[in-house]
Amino acid sequence: MSVYILGGHQTDFAQNYSREGRSIFNLLEDGVNGALDAASLDPTDVEVAHVGNFVGELFTGQGMLGGFLGHVHPALAGIPASRHEGACASGSLAMLAAMADIEAGRYDCACVIGMEYMRNVPGKIAGDHLGAAVWVGEEATEATFVWPAMFSDLAEEYHARHGLNHDHLKEIAKINFGNAQKNPYAQTRKWTLTDQHFANDDELNPVVEGWMRRQDCSQITDGAAVLFLGSEAKAKSYASKHSIPLESLAKVKGWGHTTAPMLMDTKLKSSQQSPYLLPWTRKAITDAYARAGINGPDQLDAIETHDCFTINEYIAIEHFGITPPGEAWKAVEDGRIASTGSIPVNPSGGLMGIGHPVGATGVRMALDAAKQVTGNAGDYQVRGARNVGTFNVGGSGTTNCSFVIGT
Repeated sequence: MSVYILGGHQTDFAQNYSREGRSIFNLLEDGVNGALDAASLDPTDVEVAHVGNFVGELFTGQGMLGGFLGHVHPALAGIPASRHEGACASGSLAMLAAMADIEAGRYDCACVIGMEYMRNVPGKIAGDHLGAAVWVGEEATEATFVWPAMFSDLAEEYHARHGLNHDHLKEIAKINFGNAQKNPYAQTRKWTLTDQHFANDDELNPVVEGWMRRQDCSQITDGAAVLFLGSEAKAKSYASKHSIPLESLAKVKGWGHTTAPMLMDTKLKSSQQSPYLLPWTRKAITDAYARAGINGPDQLDAIETHDCFTINEYIAIEHFGITPPGEAWKAVEDGRIASTGSIPVNPSGGLMGIGHPVGATGVRMALDAAKQVTGNAGDYQVRGARNVGTFNVGGSGTTNCSFVIGT
């Protein structure tokens, strides 16, 4: 059964809700109302809602996020709503649950919300909160900044297996921050970064942990991304109502979802005999390919991937199959992942350029993919895009979700 994307919206990821005196409810409200307007849907169309959120309780003390919907609009009171958590992949899990509802025939129109409210606490406290996605007390116990340290360890392991040149990581950061300049919703769209900000400059680009310097790291922010999924019957009625061809709507062509063991050491020991550093990541992506009926990245026009750190995009280049394992540097050097390349990666700016409101990221990726394949990505549109792949990860390669979205 086909699952269609009827439309959606993301909030401005440069917005600081706490500084504006606005709450986590206001964040959800802005996302849902913006999506209803963008999709030209009435609240009465929505039959079920799924919310992706990682650590609302730690940042705000607030759980029960589905209960906010009835306060956004009276017509949303009473619909079933569920919350889903998988660290940075929480939004993708909400999307998978909504798809399952539609595929099962239970509902015809689902609202998928990804959201995180994160700028109300100092950076060190925010980092500690996000450490809930490691095995607490068992790993990263000596790290000052948990996730930069974990992904530095991943870079070190990659270096031991294949060799790693930090210049290639710098180039990934430059591409993504550069792409974000064209995105009106990107947190960094007004930032001014010179080449020196990407250099081994201990003042402008200091080491955070190990391999990871400041510009190797994505930025947390406040943000919500919301989209509406519809059954084929709903999509047909929607297309008819708006006098557009059914074929002009984006749909989810394939998906993959794996959960690896929590400990990074266990993951890396298990992958010693695999050509891939993170075989569960590779499986999520190839499962999405198989369900979409495609063979690999040659049948994709762009990719939105999880660049929480530059090393994660570097590894994703190989796990998508753009290059064989150990050869991601070739795709960086030859320009094929640039916005004008043969397989642009993160034309939106990615997590580094747009910002990373953790629970929102997976939904934002799907929304950007839908924009690309319907020709609605504005200044960062990839010409002729018809199929876009996504990869969203929670933890150190623990929760892995991938989608192929196309028309």
